Amino acid sequence: MPSLLDLGWSAHFLSQLSPEEAEALTPGRVAEIQRDRLSVLTGTGPRGLVLPSEIGAGDVAVGDWLLIEPGAERVLRLLDRRTELARKAAGIETRPQLIAANVDTLFITTSCNDDFSLPRLERALALAYEAGIEPVILITKSDLATDPAPYLAAARTAARDVEAIALNAKAPEVVQALAPWCGAGRTVALIGMSGTGKSTLANALCGTDRATGGVREDDARGRHTTTSRSLHRTLAGGWLIDTPGMREMGVFDAASGIDTVFAEITELAEACKFRDCAHESEPGCAVRAAVEAGELDPERLARWRKLKAEDRQASETLSESRARGRKMTRFHKRVQSASRRAKFED
Repeated sequence: MPSLLDLGWSAHFLSQLSPEEAEALTPGRVAEIQRDRLSVLTGTGPRGLVLPSEIGAGDVAVGDWLLIEPGAERVLRLLDRRTELARKAAGIETRPQLIAANVDTLFITTSCNDDFSLPRLERALALAYEAGIEPVILITKSDLATDPAPYLAAARTAARDVEAIALNAKAPEVVQALAPWCGAGRTVALIGMSGTGKSTLANALCGTDRATGGVREDDARGRHTTTSRSLHRTLAGGWLIDTPGMREMGVFDAASGIDTVFAEITELAEACKFRDCAHESEPGCAVRAAVEAGELDPERLARWRKLKAEDRQASETLSESRARGRKMTRFHKRVQSASRRAKFED
């Protein structure tokens, strides 16, 4: 049975407890979420809990730590996260969707076939850097490629000094190759499109035998085999959060992460003549000068522009939505207060 330290408990979480809470309450880590029901791991074994009405299911992520009242088996509160991996939820509405919490390393999976997409890797890296999570790009199905070297070279252009590894998820040496990130007390998360070998990797790293899906020949896309996020013990002693395949990976409030991914553009922009340079037709633009000199790929600049614009629009929309929510909350409170006064006066 894993101890709290094995589960990833640290001083960051302990510091949020009063001496009385540390003595009386039980910390637990969320392993799976099914609507308002949680599977939670504790130092004394797994628990099945129901979320209280004041905590919405969308406010909890796999990997979260919470406090449980023993006996009553009641969730009292969530603890502040060390890291929070989130994306813009799929669809028209602009809202954040939690992917995982308290993750140390993000394994971003792609493969040596038509699924490989540099723009998609850049998006995933931006999410990881914004969350303060170490990213590692895993290029699977290297055994099926004539030469995986071009895929590795392309992946390493996605961000400066990013770790990229080509591997065969079914090979026995994959566990040893990824062991440095999967040790005791550490948590890794797997994200990527369906069909990139995430479930096969999860099975290898955790010594499990969950179902895996095939890949369609027409577009190299896979079928969903993981249907919900869940936390699993790795053979190396750490924890892995498996996630369903993502067809959309929208960014929001990720300006810092995007700047890190496109560090060379961020640095060039500092030398532009104007601080608010849009890198289009302004005189003295260091970014356009680098493109004209062949030192910066114009397609990479175009992808940077697209991500920055998407992030700016989503962040502004989200900010407006939150402002409307706060305004409505204040309105409802005023109505309730007026109603209480009227009843008292009657």
